[in-house]
Amino acid sequence: MSEPVVVPTSAGVDERRAYGRALRDEVPLEAHAEVGPTEDRPDPVALLVAQDETRQQELVPIRHGRMRVTPFTFYRGAAAVMASDLSRSATTGVRVQLCGDAHLSNFGVFNGPDRRLLFDLNDFDETVPGSFDWDLKRLAASVAIAGRNNDLTAKQIRSATRRSVRGYREWLTRASEASPLDLNYFRIDVESLAEREKLHKRSRKATAKATRKDSLRALKKLTEVVDGRRRIVSNPPVIMRVDELLAGNEREQTKEFFERYAATLPPKQRAVIERYRFVDMAHKIVGVGSVGTRCLIVLLESDRGDPLFMQFKEATQSVLEPYAGASEFKQAGERVVRGQQFMQSAGDILLGWARHSGKGERTIDFYFRQLWDGKGSAEVEQMGPKRLKSYAWHCGGALALAHARTGDATVIRGYLGDDKTSDHVFAEFAEQYADLNESDYAAHETAIASGRIDATSGV
Repeated sequence: MSEPVVVPTSAGVDERRAYGRALRDEVPLEAHAEVGPTEDRPDPVALLVAQDETRQQELVPIRHGRMRVTPFTFYRGAAAVMASDLSRSATTGVRVQLCGDAHLSNFGVFNGPDRRLLFDLNDFDETVPGSFDWDLKRLAASVAIAGRNNDLTAKQIRSATRRSVRGYREWLTRASEASPLDLNYFRIDVESLAEREKLHKRSRKATAKATRKDSLRALKKLTEVVDGRRRIVSNPPVIMRVDELLAGNEREQTKEFFERYAATLPPKQRAVIERYRFVDMAHKIVGVGSVGTRCLIVLLESDRGDPLFMQFKEATQSVLEPYAGASEFKQAGERVVRGQQFMQSAGDILLGWARHSGKGERTIDFYFRQLWDGKGSAEVEQMGPKRLKSYAWHCGGALALAHARTGDATVIRGYLGDDKTSDHVFAEFAEQYADLNESDYAAHETAIASGRIDATSGV
């Protein structure tokens, strides 16, 4: 990765924007159209297999089974492959807090602290500081791959991909013209978004579904009463109760682990969580790329019987750290939480982290969040050309706001320019990377067929 761009803090708006334009002399916009050299490119299957080494081995085949469904699901799980590729492509060095995995399915709606639904990034497992163009390329490529998956024409795909970059540019312009304080309050509010955009009925349905996703609904869906005691229902292998996984005093150790998480919360939020008692816990398989990492759900209950479902997920080294540099946070769970807090317009008030050292096991870092808090995501695989185009624009906007909060929007604006050149450049990259992704998908299929990789489908 190129050296980070440093602009003097005393530089004014015009000077910073000019600095961004001048950066094109060192890293031309057109250079971003290329995916980089592929002759000595690392084996993509080997990169994925290397990730499996530290995962729960009985779940690894499920990960590969979920990845093999389509080239788009493969892309979702292959962030490590693209991280390697991005490190070999043109990059500006204009640093922001990166999401690290900014594909279309990692955006969605959730409740803000005022319980109003927001649209924003919602996955930060790979977050670290790095060059803004890495996130933008990950997003643009996901639009192209999703468009192919949905059988759109080449023209429709290019239009949707360019729209994602345009959304990034347009929201970045707004952000660059705002004061730092005003920028802090910028957010894409779902209610006003619905009024402006006349959301597709599928989007309205998904939003309505998200508003119903809370701990009460999770209680009905995920639990039952047995012998007078509320407990999480097993659904192997997707949900496995802790009582079926752990023995002896490990359950009590897990309660202590949860208390260590509570200690990372600000006093006000800690006072909230301390009014709940531990009831039950289970392991739950989630996502595509995350399968095999440890993920548990916890049922808590207040003295009035009010339920609260929490989720804690294993945090590992970001796939970008070998190329962008190590995180300043030694605890990987804190890296994820801090990145999310930096980038989101508003977020989960109960975000926290803790480290678990089980008997005879390696030390594992986790981060905590609410399980269901108005969370919802779009069904990208069902989007037609118009809907994909609109959704891509909003994803670009959300990404731009996240970058503007943590980097210099004016420098980035100067670099990208106000015309459509960068839209076409990043769309060209996306098209080339979609080709590369299809080749990697085929290699993954070959590895499964040969027995190099075990895959369990349909889970």
